Amino acid sequence: MGKAAALCSGSTRGLVSILSAVPCLACKNPPGPGRPAGPVMSGGSEPGQAGRGGGAGLGVPAAPAGPGSDTYKGWLFKWTNYLKGYQRRWFVLSNGLLSYYRTQAEMAHTCRGTINLSTAHIDTEDSCNIVLSNGGRTYHLKASSEVERQRWVTALELAKAKAIRMRNNQSDDSGDEEPSSQSDKSELHSTLKSLASKLEDLSTCNDLIAKHGAALQRSLSELENLKLPAESGEKIKAVNERATLFRITSNAMINACRDFLELAESHSRKWQRALQYEREQRIRLEETIEQLAKQHNSLERACRGAPGLSSSATAASSTSKGSVQPAKGEASDEDEETEYFDAMEDAPAFITVTADPKHHRRSGSNLSGASEGHPEDCNLEDNVFESANQTGYNESTCKDVLPKKRRRTRIPDKPNYSLNLWSIMKNCIGKELSKIPMPVNFNEPLSMLQRLTEDLEYHELLDKAVKCESSTEQMCFVAAFSVSSYSTTVHRTAKPFNPLLGESYELDRLDELGFRSLCEQVSHHPPAAAHHVYSKRGWTLWQEITIASKFRGKYLSIMPLGAIHLEFHSSGNHYVWRKVTSTVHNIIVGKLWIDQSGDIEIVNHKSKDKCQLKFTPYSYFSRDVPRKVTGVVTDADGKAHYIMSGTWDENMECSKIVQSNHGSTSSEGKQKTVYQTLAPKVLWKKYPLPENAENMYFFSDLALTLNELEERVAPTDSRLRPDQRLMENGKWDEANVEKQRLEEKQRAVRRRREAEAVEALEEGKDYEGYIPLWFERKVDPLTGELICVYKGGYWEAKEKQDWDLCPDIF
Repeated sequence: MGKAAALCSGSTRGLVSILSAVPCLACKNPPGPGRPAGPVMSGGSEPGQAGRGGGAGLGVPAAPAGPGSDTYKGWLFKWTNYLKGYQRRWFVLSNGLLSYYRTQAEMAHTCRGTINLSTAHIDTEDSCNIVLSNGGRTYHLKASSEVERQRWVTALELAKAKAIRMRNNQSDDSGDEEPSSQSDKSELHSTLKSLASKLEDLSTCNDLIAKHGAALQRSLSELENLKLPAESGEKIKAVNERATLFRITSNAMINACRDFLELAESHSRKWQRALQYEREQRIRLEETIEQLAKQHNSLERACRGAPGLSSSATAASSTSKGSVQPAKGEASDEDEETEYFDAMEDAPAFITVTADPKHHRRSGSNLSGASEGHPEDCNLEDNVFESANQTGYNESTCKDVLPKKRRRTRIPDKPNYSLNLWSIMKNCIGKELSKIPMPVNFNEPLSMLQRLTEDLEYHELLDKAVKCESSTEQMCFVAAFSVSSYSTTVHRTAKPFNPLLGESYELDRLDELGFRSLCEQVSHHPPAAAHHVYSKRGWTLWQEITIASKFRGKYLSIMPLGAIHLEFHSSGNHYVWRKVTSTVHNIIVGKLWIDQSGDIEIVNHKSKDKCQLKFTPYSYFSRDVPRKVTGVVTDADGKAHYIMSGTWDENMECSKIVQSNHGSTSSEGKQKTVYQTLAPKVLWKKYPLPENAENMYFFSDLALTLNELEERVAPTDSRLRPDQRLMENGKWDEANVEKQRLEEKQRAVRRRREAEAVEALEEGKDYEGYIPLWFERKVDPLTGELICVYKGGYWEAKEKQDWDLCPDIF
């Protein structure tokens, strides 16, 4: 008892100080040094009153989150650009990092920018301005008053000093990882043991308080029963109430301490699991890096032994390094000009683990059974396919091809004309939007029909797919082909020429590459192009694409509408898919860049096999590889056979699944599937761009030949379009004049058709409108859509040079 009494008396001062800090039930924040007892939000804004206080619109001055807290929040003005000037932003200073958001609600999901204060320079320009600079990133901030500016500067300096100390301590403590983790574990257990001991002491104190409190209440009750003056009775009643409150408060304190201990124990277990997971991931990463280093070393030795390969590999490496990506400097983290996506929403629905191929060797597959040695199979370990990836467009892997016609490998360099926006806009005042001529400065010297034909650059994927006996293996090549059509868009920010109604484009490579292609502009409003490709190597492709676009201020979304059909002659497999959305960013200010996002579902309508491809949108905060594409190939029963992975601008790989099981559940409640696969095989790899491509509109080898003049083509062929030809030759002023003439001629034809339609309506006759020349409209039996399909006659007309049916559009 004496020990308990001593403990109680020794803890009296501590208990009294704790009880004096217990808030009223109506208060949100505990009182502290220099803080009022009433409710104050972190950052100084009351609920619903953010930004209403002060003429500057910054609200109540910022305040730390609590006594001794490192967090400091509040409104400041941030310089964005010359168009919008200073904009009001919510800033949060925590753990040596200064982050900002558009609103307080954005703190839950989107950070607009962060600067590390440990290496930052803090400067003050005048009474209200703050300048923070860290390497290539600079923030120009403005406070509402000089006092507010001084508060922020003080908080920033303190946070910077603490961040520097933490960085130095971390560098001093960096040593062996495993011993430190063991010491951390023992320290954690000792801390929990100490907390439990203190909790026992508090429980003892609570028992004593309850015992003595009950005795005190009994004594006070006896005093109330005595005949005392009225004033004394009131005082005794007040003392009794205070004793009751004191006992309730002590019980609440003990309960809070017990809850705290339970929470600390649960979180310690969670932290230990997370730490163990990170250690395992680090070990896996080290093993992967070691394996890659060995492979890189062996490849370097192989390249040194093959001089021809060395040069081509060097060219490919330089090309890939030169790929255009949005800069992550100051302009990239500015919230006014960049569209962000939430990377967590696009987490993959499956996980792949590479298995040992020695234990999963199967002979029933062309893709995975290459080791069995069937030269007629289209297996992925074939030297034929790997050599196809090393070759350019003008090289073929087939032995029975006739000698090729020599085609051009360059076009005139793009002129360095500066685009004066005002010179365009001043000519548009008072005119109708349909009559505003867009200059060729925004274009590239190819039409939309030629860009559509450019999808066939990697046609050899379909030639290989013909040889596949399994429909799921064939689906892998079709999926790679559907992705490869986007590889030419990564640098191509200029728009192609809009085709005139009735304009056509042919690409006859039947003797060289085994296919011939024909496109025709079949509608002008909305713009629609029909495309038909026949290959003598066993496949036919057709599509009708309508372009829909939406301008959203900072970016332009381009949505191709319409299905793409691919049919293999021998097997009868009929594949159908649709294109994803293309987005052109930084339309108003900044450097243009293109992204592809959305899902592609490829369906084989004969075997019911499917391939789901996901194009992950670019995110500044995502750790994924930019332009990532992932997918799964499944059969009619939904069983997964292959994993597709890669990027839409570089390559696509295929991994055969040998085992699958259900993994952990994600934060959204979806269960992920873990696929165990064989080592991936490269299906498609992008050809390196030709030399000096940056001065030739970033055209590929195929694109350079698309507008090359050829004999015997139709008079409506895009190669004969005068404004496009003038632009290619660098005569942009003449091209603009010619473009305006052609568009006005097309408008006159449209007005004549409209007049004919009105006249036919008045006479009670039917008016069919424009009828495509080489295509006819039919209902697609698979999709139920009305599409234009090739009706024949073009190649026969070319053979006879009978172009009497062609309209005069140029």
